[in-house]
Amino acid sequence: MKPIPLLLMMAVTVWGQTAADAVRLVEGKQTPDRRGMDGFTIEELMEKFRVPGVSVAVIKDFQVHWAKGWGYADAEAKTPVVAETMFQAASMSKPVAALGSLKAVERGLFTLDQDVNTILKTWKVPGNPFVAGRPVTPRGLMSHTSGTGDGFGYPGYEPGTKLPTMVELMEGKPPSNTGPVRLVRPPFDAAQYSGGAVTIQQLALSDAAGKEFAPLMQEWVLGPIGMTNSTYQQPLPPEREKQAARAHNGAGKGSAARWHVYPEMAAAGLWTTATDLAKFLIEVQLTLQGKSGKVVNQRTMQEMVTPVGVGPFAVGFQIGKSGEG
Repeated sequence: MKPIPLLLMMAVTVWGQTAADAVRLVEGKQTPDRRGMDGFTIEELMEKFRVPGVSVAVIKDFQVHWAKGWGYADAEAKTPVVAETMFQAASMSKPVAALGSLKAVERGLFTLDQDVNTILKTWKVPGNPFVAGRPVTPRGLMSHTSGTGDGFGYPGYEPGTKLPTMVELMEGKPPSNTGPVRLVRPPFDAAQYSGGAVTIQQLALSDAAGKEFAPLMQEWVLGPIGMTNSTYQQPLPPEREKQAARAHNGAGKGSAARWHVYPEMAAAGLWTTATDLAKFLIEVQLTLQGKSGKVVNQRTMQEMVTPVGVGPFAVGFQIGKSGEG
Protein backbone atom coordinates (compact mmCIF):
# COMPACT_ATOMS: atom_id res chain seq x y z
CA MET A 1 0.00 0.00 0.00
CA LYS A 2 1.26 3.46 -0.90
CA PRO A 3 2.02 5.62 2.16
CA ILE A 4 -0.78 8.06 2.86
CA PRO A 5 -0.71 11.36 4.75
CA LEU A 6 -0.45 10.97 8.49
CA LEU A 7 -2.61 13.82 9.46
CA LEU A 8 -5.26 16.38 9.13
CA MET A 9 -3.21 19.59 9.13
CA MET A 10 -5.26 22.75 9.36
CA ALA A 11 -4.84 26.49 9.58
CA VAL A 12 -8.08 27.75 11.13
CA THR A 13 -9.25 31.36 11.31
CA VAL A 14 -11.35 32.33 14.37
CA TRP A 15 -12.67 35.56 15.82
CA GLY A 16 -13.59 36.65 19.33
CA GLN A 17 -12.15 33.84 21.44
CA THR A 18 -9.37 33.62 23.96
CA ALA A 19 -6.70 31.01 23.23
CA ALA A 20 -8.32 28.62 25.70
CA ASP A 21 -11.74 29.13 24.09
CA ALA A 22 -10.26 28.50 20.65
CA VAL A 23 -8.60 25.25 21.77
CA ARG A 24 -11.89 24.02 23.22
CA LEU A 25 -13.73 25.06 20.05
CA VAL A 26 -11.41 23.06 17.82
CA GLU A 27 -10.83 19.93 19.90
CA GLY A 28 -14.27 19.54 21.45
CA LYS A 29 -17.62 18.32 20.19
CA GLN A 30 -19.36 20.70 17.80
CA THR A 31 -23.02 21.76 17.91
CA PRO A 32 -25.20 21.63 15.98
CA ASP A 33 -24.13 18.38 14.31
CA ARG A 34 -24.26 19.54 10.69
CA ARG A 35 -22.14 16.85 9.03
CA GLY A 36 -22.73 13.72 11.10
CA MET A 37 -19.24 13.98 12.59
CA ASP A 38 -19.49 17.22 14.58
CA GLY A 39 -20.48 15.32 17.73
CA PHE A 40 -17.00 13.79 17.96
CA THR A 41 -13.97 15.32 19.65
CA ILE A 42 -10.70 15.52 17.69
CA GLU A 43 -9.32 12.50 19.55
CA GLU A 44 -12.51 10.50 18.88
CA LEU A 45 -12.29 11.37 15.18
CA MET A 46 -8.63 10.35 15.11
CA GLU A 47 -9.52 6.97 16.59
CA LYS A 48 -12.50 6.51 14.26
CA PHE A 49 -10.48 7.20 11.11
CA ARG A 50 -7.20 5.71 12.40
CA VAL A 51 -5.31 8.96 12.03
CA PRO A 52 -2.27 8.82 14.34
CA GLY A 53 -1.52 12.53 14.50
CA VAL A 54 -3.11 15.95 13.94
CA SER A 55 -1.62 19.44 13.88
CA VAL A 56 -3.71 22.61 14.13
CA ALA A 57 -2.85 26.31 14.00
CA VAL A 58 -5.37 29.04 14.77
CA ILE A 59 -5.28 32.53 13.23
CA LYS A 60 -6.72 35.50 15.13
CA ASP A 61 -6.30 39.17 14.22
CA PHE A 62 -3.78 38.27 11.50
CA GLN A 63 -1.49 36.44 13.92
CA VAL A 64 -0.92 32.80 14.82
CA HIS A 65 -2.99 32.75 18.01
CA TRP A 66 -2.04 29.23 19.04
CA ALA A 67 -0.88 25.91 17.66
CA LYS A 68 -1.21 22.41 19.06
CA GLY A 69 -0.61 18.81 18.10
CA TRP A 70 -2.52 15.68 19.02
CA GLY A 71 -1.36 12.08 18.76
CA TYR A 72 1.82 10.77 17.22
CA ALA A 73 4.13 11.85 14.40
CA ASP A 74 5.36 8.24 14.42
CA ALA A 75 2.90 5.72 15.79
CA GLU A 76 5.57 3.02 16.09
CA ALA A 77 8.11 5.11 18.02
CA LYS A 78 5.37 7.01 19.92
CA THR A 79 6.89 10.33 18.88
CA PRO A 80 4.33 13.03 19.72
CA VAL A 81 3.08 15.65 17.28
CA VAL A 82 4.21 19.10 18.39
CA ALA A 83 3.80 22.50 16.78
CA GLU A 84 7.20 22.12 15.06
CA THR A 85 6.42 18.71 13.51
CA MET A 86 6.87 18.93 9.74
CA PHE A 87 4.44 17.14 7.44
CA GLN A 88 4.38 16.52 3.71
CA ALA A 89 1.90 19.08 2.47
CA ALA A 90 0.93 17.26 -0.76
CA SER A 91 -1.01 19.61 -3.06
CA MET A 92 -0.90 22.45 -0.55
CA SER A 93 2.56 22.81 -2.10
CA LYS A 94 0.96 24.32 -5.21
CA PRO A 95 -0.32 27.71 -3.99
CA VAL A 96 2.87 28.35 -2.01
CA ALA A 97 4.89 27.57 -5.16
CA ALA A 98 2.65 29.86 -7.22
CA LEU A 99 3.70 32.79 -5.05
CA GLY A 100 7.29 32.15 -6.14
CA SER A 101 6.30 32.48 -9.79
CA LEU A 102 4.39 35.67 -9.04
CA LYS A 103 7.58 37.03 -7.47
CA ALA A 104 9.35 36.27 -10.75
CA VAL A 105 6.61 38.17 -12.62
CA GLU A 106 7.18 41.22 -10.41
CA ARG A 107 10.90 40.98 -11.09
CA GLY A 108 10.24 41.02 -14.82
CA LEU A 109 11.56 37.52 -15.54
CA PHE A 110 8.39 36.63 -17.48
CA THR A 111 4.70 37.55 -17.63
CA LEU A 112 1.70 35.47 -16.67
CA ASP A 113 0.48 35.45 -20.28
CA GLN A 114 3.78 34.72 -22.01
CA ASP A 115 4.25 31.58 -24.13
CA VAL A 116 5.95 29.24 -21.67
CA ASN A 117 8.17 27.86 -24.44
CA THR A 118 9.83 31.27 -24.63
CA ILE A 119 10.68 30.90 -20.91
CA LEU A 120 11.72 27.24 -20.82
CA LYS A 121 15.35 26.45 -21.67
CA THR A 122 15.94 22.81 -20.65
CA TRP A 123 12.74 21.36 -22.16
CA LYS A 124 9.88 22.58 -24.37
CA VAL A 125 6.17 21.82 -24.45
CA PRO A 126 5.89 19.62 -27.57
CA GLY A 127 4.35 21.18 -30.65
CA ASN A 128 0.62 20.58 -30.82
CA PRO A 129 -2.24 21.88 -33.01
CA PHE A 130 -4.09 22.75 -29.80
CA VAL A 131 -1.76 25.70 -29.18
CA ALA A 132 -2.19 27.37 -32.59
CA GLY A 133 -2.74 31.02 -31.76
CA ARG A 134 -3.25 30.30 -28.05
CA PRO A 135 -0.04 29.28 -26.29
CA VAL A 136 0.48 27.53 -22.97
CA THR A 137 1.19 30.24 -20.39
CA PRO A 138 2.18 30.45 -16.70
CA ARG A 139 -1.35 31.67 -15.93
CA GLY A 140 -2.82 28.55 -17.51
CA LEU A 141 -0.29 26.21 -15.90
CA MET A 142 -0.95 27.49 -12.38
CA SER A 143 -4.76 27.58 -12.79
CA HIS A 144 -5.11 24.07 -14.29
CA THR A 145 -6.42 25.51 -17.56
CA SER A 146 -3.34 25.01 -19.75
CA GLY A 147 -4.86 22.07 -21.64
CA THR A 148 -2.65 19.42 -20.03
CA GLY A 149 -4.60 16.27 -19.35
CA ASP A 150 -2.46 14.26 -16.96
CA GLY A 151 -4.49 14.69 -13.77
CA PHE A 152 -1.35 13.69 -11.88
CA GLY A 153 -1.42 13.30 -8.15
CA TYR A 154 2.20 12.28 -7.94
CA PRO A 155 2.95 9.05 -5.99
CA GLY A 156 6.53 10.00 -5.13
CA TYR A 157 9.59 7.77 -4.76
CA GLU A 158 10.95 5.78 -1.85
CA PRO A 159 14.03 7.30 -0.22
CA GLY A 160 17.25 6.05 -1.75
CA THR A 161 15.79 5.21 -5.15
CA LYS A 162 17.02 6.89 -8.31
CA LEU A 163 15.05 10.01 -9.09
CA PRO A 164 14.12 11.13 -12.61
CA THR A 165 15.43 14.35 -14.07
CA MET A 166 12.95 17.08 -14.92
CA VAL A 167 13.12 16.13 -18.59
CA GLU A 168 12.44 12.47 -17.76
CA LEU A 169 9.45 13.58 -15.69
CA MET A 170 8.05 15.65 -18.54
CA GLU A 171 8.53 12.81 -21.02
CA GLY A 172 7.39 10.03 -18.70
CA LYS A 173 10.65 8.12 -19.23
CA PRO A 174 12.29 5.81 -16.65
CA PRO A 175 12.86 6.14 -13.79
CA SER A 176 9.76 8.37 -13.84
CA ASN A 177 6.75 6.52 -12.38
CA THR A 178 4.20 8.66 -14.23
CA GLY A 179 3.39 9.20 -17.89
CA PRO A 180 4.31 12.13 -20.14
CA VAL A 181 2.81 15.57 -19.70
CA ARG A 182 0.88 16.40 -22.85
CA LEU A 183 -1.92 18.68 -24.03
CA VAL A 184 -5.31 17.11 -24.65
CA ARG A 185 -7.24 20.33 -25.45
CA PRO A 186 -6.55 23.97 -26.30
CA PRO A 187 -5.51 26.21 -23.41
CA PHE A 188 -8.33 27.91 -21.49
CA ASP A 189 -11.04 25.67 -22.97
CA ALA A 190 -11.64 23.84 -19.69
CA ALA A 191 -10.13 23.23 -16.26
CA GLN A 192 -8.52 19.89 -15.42
CA TYR A 193 -6.40 19.38 -12.32
CA SER A 194 -2.85 18.87 -13.50
CA GLY A 195 0.20 18.18 -11.39
CA GLY A 196 2.11 18.02 -14.66
CA ALA A 197 1.21 21.61 -15.48
CA VAL A 198 2.50 22.83 -12.13
CA THR A 199 5.71 20.87 -12.70
CA ILE A 200 6.18 22.58 -16.08
CA GLN A 201 5.87 25.90 -14.25
CA GLN A 202 8.43 24.73 -11.68
CA LEU A 203 10.87 24.14 -14.52
CA ALA A 204 10.01 27.47 -16.15
CA LEU A 205 10.63 29.36 -12.92
CA SER A 206 14.00 27.67 -12.39
CA ASP A 207 15.03 28.26 -16.01
CA ALA A 208 14.03 31.92 -15.89
CA ALA A 209 15.76 32.62 -12.59
CA GLY A 210 18.81 30.49 -13.33
CA LYS A 211 18.52 28.86 -9.91
CA GLU A 212 17.23 25.55 -8.54
CA PHE A 213 13.65 25.62 -7.34
CA ALA A 214 14.08 24.74 -3.63
CA PRO A 215 16.69 27.40 -2.74
CA LEU A 216 14.80 29.92 -4.86
CA MET A 217 11.62 29.32 -2.87
CA GLN A 218 13.58 29.61 0.37
CA GLU A 219 15.01 32.97 -0.71
CA TRP A 220 11.87 34.46 -2.24
CA VAL A 221 8.95 33.02 -0.24
CA LEU A 222 9.64 30.83 2.79
CA GLY A 223 12.36 33.02 4.29
CA PRO A 224 10.64 36.41 3.91
CA ILE A 225 7.37 35.08 5.36
CA GLY A 226 9.18 33.47 8.30
CA MET A 227 8.25 29.88 7.43
CA THR A 228 11.20 28.58 9.42
CA ASN A 229 9.96 24.98 9.57
CA SER A 230 9.30 24.61 5.85
CA THR A 231 11.37 23.46 2.90
CA TYR A 232 10.98 22.31 -0.69
CA GLN A 233 14.28 20.40 -0.54
CA GLN A 234 13.95 16.85 -1.85
CA PRO A 235 15.06 14.52 -0.39
CA LEU A 236 14.46 16.05 3.04
CA PRO A 237 17.76 17.27 4.53
CA PRO A 238 19.08 14.87 7.21
CA GLU A 239 19.11 17.60 9.84
CA ARG A 240 15.33 17.97 9.40
CA GLU A 241 14.46 14.27 9.69
CA LYS A 242 13.86 14.39 13.45
CA GLN A 243 11.09 16.94 12.82
CA ALA A 244 9.43 14.91 10.09
CA ALA A 245 6.19 13.02 10.50
CA ARG A 246 6.29 9.44 9.29
CA ALA A 247 3.95 8.10 6.61
CA HIS A 248 1.25 5.74 7.88
CA ASN A 249 -1.15 3.38 6.17
CA GLY A 250 -4.94 3.28 6.32
CA ALA A 251 -4.81 1.26 9.53
CA GLY A 252 -2.76 3.96 11.23
CA LYS A 253 0.41 1.86 11.26
CA GLY A 254 3.82 3.14 10.22
CA SER A 255 4.65 2.46 6.56
CA ALA A 256 7.87 0.74 5.53
CA ALA A 257 8.94 3.87 3.68
CA ARG A 258 9.03 6.63 6.29
CA TRP A 259 8.00 9.15 3.62
CA HIS A 260 8.26 9.64 -0.12
CA VAL A 261 10.56 11.89 -2.14
CA TYR A 262 9.07 14.29 -4.70
CA PRO A 263 11.19 15.80 -7.47
CA GLU A 264 7.86 17.40 -8.48
CA MET A 265 8.50 19.95 -5.74
CA ALA A 266 6.04 22.67 -6.76
CA ALA A 267 3.21 20.17 -7.11
CA ALA A 268 3.83 17.98 -4.07
CA GLY A 269 7.21 18.58 -2.44
CA LEU A 270 6.61 21.05 0.40
CA TRP A 271 7.44 19.97 3.95
CA THR A 272 5.76 22.34 6.41
CA THR A 273 3.83 22.83 9.64
CA ALA A 274 0.33 24.09 10.34
CA THR A 275 1.92 27.18 11.91
CA ASP A 276 3.94 27.95 8.79
CA LEU A 277 0.91 27.47 6.54
CA ALA A 278 -0.96 29.90 8.79
CA LYS A 279 1.88 32.42 8.32
CA PHE A 280 1.52 32.00 4.56
CA LEU A 281 -2.23 32.62 4.71
CA ILE A 282 -1.74 35.68 6.91
CA GLU A 283 0.73 37.13 4.41
CA VAL A 284 -1.78 36.58 1.60
CA GLN A 285 -4.53 38.27 3.63
CA LEU A 286 -2.42 41.25 4.70
CA THR A 287 -0.97 41.80 1.23
CA LEU A 288 -4.46 41.80 -0.28
CA GLN A 289 -5.33 44.57 2.20
CA GLY A 290 -2.24 46.54 1.26
CA LYS A 291 -0.78 46.05 4.75
CA SER A 292 2.19 43.87 3.83
CA GLY A 293 4.41 43.06 0.90
CA LYS A 294 7.05 40.64 2.10
CA VAL A 295 6.93 38.74 -1.20
CA VAL A 296 4.77 40.60 -3.75
CA ASN A 297 2.63 43.73 -3.86
CA GLN A 298 -1.15 43.99 -3.50
CA ARG A 299 -1.86 44.04 -7.23
CA THR A 300 0.21 40.93 -7.90
CA MET A 301 -1.28 39.05 -4.93
CA GLN A 302 -4.75 39.70 -6.37
CA GLU A 303 -3.87 37.20 -9.12
CA MET A 304 -3.94 34.43 -6.49
CA VAL A 305 -7.61 35.05 -5.70
CA THR A 306 -8.99 36.10 -9.09
CA PRO A 307 -10.34 33.13 -11.11
CA VAL A 308 -8.96 33.07 -14.64
CA GLY A 309 -12.45 32.73 -16.13
CA VAL A 310 -12.48 28.99 -16.83
CA GLY A 311 -13.07 26.68 -13.89
CA PRO A 312 -12.63 27.50 -10.18
CA PHE A 313 -8.89 28.27 -10.07
CA ALA A 314 -6.96 31.51 -9.83
CA VAL A 315 -3.16 31.56 -10.06
CA GLY A 316 -2.49 29.08 -7.26
CA PHE A 317 -5.68 28.95 -5.20
CA GLN A 318 -8.97 27.24 -5.94
CA ILE A 319 -11.73 29.78 -5.32
CA GLY A 320 -14.98 28.80 -3.64
CA LYS A 321 -17.95 31.00 -4.49
CA SER A 322 -21.10 31.71 -2.50
CA GLY A 323 -24.08 32.06 -4.83
CA GLU A 324 -22.93 34.26 -7.69
CA GLY A 325 -20.40 36.12 -5.51
